[in-house]
Amino acid sequence: MMMNDLDQRRNIKLTIAYKGTRYAGWQIQKNAPTVEAEIKAAIRKITGEDTTVYGAGRTDAGVHALGQTANFFTTSSIPAERVALALNANLPADIRIVKSEAVPASFHSRFCAIGKIYSYRIDTGAVYNPLFAELAWHLPYPMDIDRMRGASRCLIGTHDFRCFMASGSSVKDTVRTIEAIDIKKENHFVILTFRGNGFLYNMVRIIVGTLSEIGMEMREGDDMPLILASRNRLKAGKTAPAKGLVMEKVIYTSTD
Repeated sequence: MMMNDLDQRRNIKLTIAYKGTRYAGWQIQKNAPTVEAEIKAAIRKITGEDTTVYGAGRTDAGVHALGQTANFFTTSSIPAERVALALNANLPADIRIVKSEAVPASFHSRFCAIGKIYSYRIDTGAVYNPLFAELAWHLPYPMDIDRMRGASRCLIGTHDFRCFMASGSSVKDTVRTIEAIDIKKENHFVILTFRGNGFLYNMVRIIVGTLSEIGMEMREGDDMPLILASRNRLKAGKTAPAKGLVMEKVIYTSTD
């Protein structure tokens, strides 16, 4: 690409929704379908450019999104707000660009983010709801959400969350801040929402697995502070399945 082309590049931010069931996660992988690969291919179709797509987060296989964000640079003349329409015409039905907009060249979807919001849905019905079979963890047992709320309170704030990180992660700094955890019941669904400055690998899913055990009275709520202090993955509960997890929103300013 010539220097004058570089000077004319625009930075386009995408807000993306997808159902992650048939994808091996966000990040491009060899011999496996990914959300990033589909979006990259669609950009190539509408612009003729082989560009890098910078995602805000690398959601795992089976994880969904309502508000994933990404950005890419292009010399295309397509109006920024119409990029979404053009991409959607070239994307599979389970991936949609909700919004496209021009942003400053300095914007980076990952490095400019100051937080994320995730939700997790548990179906406690005796018979699973087939409409949510790929969108919720079917756990057909009574669940005491007051116990879960009480146990979750000690997780609010800045802590070392190593005990809630999947084994094998190479991350060295395991200190994160959870700003809020909301737990509510809607009919036979228990919905947990987490807002924080960042999350470790499988952190939300392991917290959900632990809280579900507390809600089903398989362990005491008072165990949670001990688990957190242990910094030991083996002390926490099981990892909840990926299918119940949704990236709701990426936060960029304090007013988001």
